[in-house]
Amino acid sequence: MQDNHTPDSGAFHTGFIAIVGRPNVGKSTLMNRLIGLKVSIVSSKAQTTRHRVSGILTDDTAQFVFVDTPGFQTRHQNALNRTMNRTVTQSLADVDLVYLVIEAGKFGPEDEQVVALLPPDAKVILVINKVDTLADKSSLLPFIDKTRSVFPFAEVVPLSAEHGKNVDALLAVSRRYLPEGPPMFGPDDITDRSERFLAAEFLREKLFRLLGDELPYGMTVEIERFEVEGNLRRINAAIIVDKPGHKGIVIGKGGQHLKRISTEARKAMEELFGATIYLEVWVKVKSGWADDERALKSLGYD
Repeated sequence: MQDNHTPDSGAFHTGFIAIVGRPNVGKSTLMNRLIGLKVSIVSSKAQTTRHRVSGILTDDTAQFVFVDTPGFQTRHQNALNRTMNRTVTQSLADVDLVYLVIEAGKFGPEDEQVVALLPPDAKVILVINKVDTLADKSSLLPFIDKTRSVFPFAEVVPLSAEHGKNVDALLAVSRRYLPEGPPMFGPDDITDRSERFLAAEFLREKLFRLLGDELPYGMTVEIERFEVEGNLRRINAAIIVDKPGHKGIVIGKGGQHLKRISTEARKAMEELFGATIYLEVWVKVKSGWADDERALKSLGYD
């Protein structure tokens, strides 16, 4: 009987890989780099990723289905964060391999909380991201030795997701831990999420990126209309905020914030969908949505 941790020149391997870690360690950047296209939104603000998003990479020998999860939340203990944390723990139970992503030179209590979630029998690769930011490169090996002691990691791979350094090595190592089996998705599929879902995510990303620290925490996006007419997509989207005072922050003076957010989101959608996008965006107030289980379900948080 063949050990599926050992490379087999003839067998095809397929499996799910969860990407987990505390907020802002570069999980979404890593997944986008791995599949070569942007399907998971990225910003420097914590809690950018709120849903479980799958990215798919298929080559001649394997199909990798990456599950990008929200950063495990230790603050703002409302219904939204409980839902996000539940997404993380469910993802860990349903995959063949786990990437625990940490930041080079930094391993603190929030990282330890994520390690505590790892099933003891899980196959986990420790991904040390942002190695390019280390001022003292000689500190990397002692840091690896230190982090190895917290969990029986199958492998340790230092890399830079932003610059693509050593990402190929991560894929090569990962292939050995995926079970043999046929692909579950088509060779050209890059995500299991719909265009409608991705449209909301791209709009939310532009909010995070362009408003920065001004952005209200209680903010989300709802797609109210999504119609496909050949190579045209007609999209009506509502940006939902928690308080009336937040509406002006999102719209900006003379509508400049909302106009720029809409324009940049439309361009991102056109690039990924390969289609012409007609996008209308407005802002709505829905008080208390982030702590309302029914509201969260209606907005697609599961």
